[in-house]
Amino acid sequence: MTRNQIPRIAMLIGLISSGSAAWAQSSDNGKLLLTNGISTIEGAAGGGLTPWAVIAGNETKDGIGGQASVTGIELKDYDFRSYAAAIGVFDRVEISYVRQVLDTNRVGGALGIGNDYKLDQDVIGAKVKLAGDVVYGPEFLPAIAIGAQYKKSRDGALVQALGAGDDEGVDYYLSATKLFLRWSLLANATVRMTKANQNGLLGHGGGLNDAHQVQAEGSLAYQFSRRFAVGAEYRGKPSNLTIAREDDWWDAFAVYGVNRHVTATIAYTDLGSVATFERQRGVLVQLQGNF
Repeated sequence: MTRNQIPRIAMLIGLISSGSAAWAQSSDNGKLLLTNGISTIEGAAGGGLTPWAVIAGNETKDGIGGQASVTGIELKDYDFRSYAAAIGVFDRVEISYVRQVLDTNRVGGALGIGNDYKLDQDVIGAKVKLAGDVVYGPEFLPAIAIGAQYKKSRDGALVQALGAGDDEGVDYYLSATKLFLRWSLLANATVRMTKANQNGLLGHGGGLNDAHQVQAEGSLAYQFSRRFAVGAEYRGKPSNLTIAREDDWWDAFAVYGVNRHVTATIAYTDLGSVATFERQRGVLVQLQGNF
């Protein structure tokens, strides 16, 4: 794909659930519309940048569901895309996989690795919902989930040459998510332990730090109708490499539930400095299928 094509997609956001007529549409054999979330850039169900305490797919505790998505973004100097799939088992356990691709475009030449060099990464994730529910139950008792994401660069020699301590690593996180029906507001807070550089695409750890650090992430979304919601996300990032500063990420998004099986997301995202190139901002989009 070229930079002149429709802006591709990257991280995006989230979906919000429902529970009242204002928030969703019921089904005889599945979750309310949008309550499974969209796909994060790492494959887990939730928002675009951060996982939530929701389980992939439309099925409830009585079945097995899933979702698959294509995400992409065209930044100032880079292009990003990901292809993700996740399975949800009895609305309790989630297993996910994503292939991420970062196209360096002309930046690759400036960095000495060649124009249009592509950095690739595989991410395998697992999540378990421990307690609570996003929609039902006590108003101020959120759904709570723990998860882990194993990340493996497919360009190990290169990321280590750039100063990464390792080409693979594991992130650990705890998420709490709740839909407050009276305000049509969904809130999520995630705490992550990580040493990933640029989400792992540039390896893990480096000259400034080679240990896991605690990072905060969060999401807020407001639903205008049962199908349409807007919101914003924030994700704290470590800065481990001596060659380049890494900034925190944020986005502002809109998500639309076409029907129970298709969700579309668009967002403006700001990734800050990426491998010495500043102001990496762009429009992101995601198309997801659910069952």
